[in-house]
Amino acid sequence: MKRILVIQTAFIGDVVLATGMVEQLHQWYPGADIDFLLRKGNEGLLKNHPFVGNVLIWDKKNGKYGDLYRLLKIIRANRYDLVVNVQRFAATGLLTALSGSATTIGFNKNPFSRFFTHRIQHVVQQQNGETLHEVDRNLALIKPLQPDPSAPLKALKPRLYPSIEDTEKIRHYQIIPYITISPASIWFTKMFPVEKWVELIQQIPAQYRIYLLGGPADKTLAEKIIALTQRNEIVTLCGQLSFLQSAALMKTAVMNYVNDSAPMHFASSVNAPVTAVYCSTLPGFGFGPLSDQSTVVETKVALHCRPCGLHGHAKCPENHFKCAYTIAVSDLLKPIGEKIK
Repeated sequence: MKRILVIQTAFIGDVVLATGMVEQLHQWYPGADIDFLLRKGNEGLLKNHPFVGNVLIWDKKNGKYGDLYRLLKIIRANRYDLVVNVQRFAATGLLTALSGSATTIGFNKNPFSRFFTHRIQHVVQQQNGETLHEVDRNLALIKPLQPDPSAPLKALKPRLYPSIEDTEKIRHYQIIPYITISPASIWFTKMFPVEKWVELIQQIPAQYRIYLLGGPADKTLAEKIIALTQRNEIVTLCGQLSFLQSAALMKTAVMNYVNDSAPMHFASSVNAPVTAVYCSTLPGFGFGPLSDQSTVVETKVALHCRPCGLHGHAKCPENHFKCAYTIAVSDLLKPIGEKIK
């Protein structure tokens, strides 16, 4: 196996989780060149990654299908020995089927999977009722490639690789003990409400500095939270740090508070302590935190409407958002226990 292409053009967190597969493929085939295809905007995740060679970028927003054709020509010219498609959608399935690779592999739910060398069943829930984590689903995808099928197999954790420059960029933020909060999500029903974040922040002792993390689009939300808390020990870094710099900062935090969103997977990728708040979604969907020190917090109220979807919604379908408002802030404080006394 000399050249491998991994395809994952979904959201930021999906790319992070797919890095566990990259770790495994490198372990099995240390001499292989591994390339990665992702959507434009996510390429910063794999910057300086020691096991990823070329990063192919699909610009979905500008000439989506024309850019797909451009990518197909590149993929065919690269003559990959193996193409692994993590996604279940037609566009990347077509790329895989037409890649010209000797071996193609993907999930059976992909519309073009009939043309793949290996069609792997996409399992959400096992026969014993337990839900597979996404990293385990990804491992099942590449299991036919295992050089020694008899060897014990366990999914490797996702991993990002902040550079020395990334570490230096955030070093001055690490002078005193700190906590990070990533308050945003692209889905409203995945996002812990502003007033609940404020309630949490007001109960965190002043000796801890609080950094609000997020992208440029999250600045307004962060400023609103700061205005409502009225404390000096809170700073917004939204739009100021790259993906990898955010991950580096999370690594040495006392605690990282996140929604069911990409920052949770950043924490997993550097094994940072994390408390994940689940509103409308469930950790049982298979996208929970993987850090050694991780806690999931969700409502204890039985709601007939929860979960209301896999990814969340732009607004609460029931117009009450009880899955978020009934979460006890005291449950978020428990994971740091003695540290805040």
